[in-house]
Amino acid sequence: MARDSVGASGLEELYPFLYSGTSDLDAVLTQVRQSTVEKAREIVALRRQVLETDGERLAACARDLAQAFAGGGRLLAFGNGGSSTDAQDLASLFLSPDSLDSPDGDARPLPAFGLTNDIAVVTALSNDIGFDVVFSRQVAAFGRRGDIAVGLSTSGNSANLLSAFDEAARRGLVTVGIAGYDGGKMAELRSIDHLFVVPSPSVHRIQEAQTTLYHALWELTLGALDDLEGEQP
Repeated sequence: MARDSVGASGLEELYPFLYSGTSDLDAVLTQVRQSTVEKAREIVALRRQVLETDGERLAACARDLAQAFAGGGRLLAFGNGGSSTDAQDLASLFLSPDSLDSPDGDARPLPAFGLTNDIAVVTALSNDIGFDVVFSRQVAAFGRRGDIAVGLSTSGNSANLLSAFDEAARRGLVTVGIAGYDGGKMAELRSIDHLFVVPSPSVHRIQEAQTTLYHALWELTLGALDDLEGEQP
């Protein structure tokens, strides 16, 4: 998360009106409004770009996830820092969807787990072996052929995600990567079945778009599951 941190200079770039030295409240409020509108436009444009680029591949990924769930598979989600909270949100979305999130108000729960939920396991692995194995060891312990591994990162370079994807692929899991910037080292991995990259230099816009992306993937997966069940005699 070192790359994701924002120092004083970064805050000044994000919120210049806080450092302008002006005491004109109306001018400050005008700058705040302009900044908010610009950021809203940025994320809307980025979401549209991701949809245009990855719409068909998201649908294909959803079909693979539906097949995995239909066969008794489970979803294992993981990430570091802010991406850890996104991974937990993703897992809870599949496991315990709120009726407000559901397209039809009655979404089915699907088995999903966040690999940073158990802090005792994370700290034990980090202390006894190393932080690079906190996800791969859990994938090795819990993952079964036909399960799903979803890893989220803004940079795409997290070593513990890379090793987790390799472990998941060796064990026959469906692997899904969600990254930012240019995809980083995740874009070079052959062990990721479905990789989605949010092309932005802003961590904030990346994570906002990633949230939209995995919500769309969840909805598409539910639809693909319905289609599978409709095909059964």
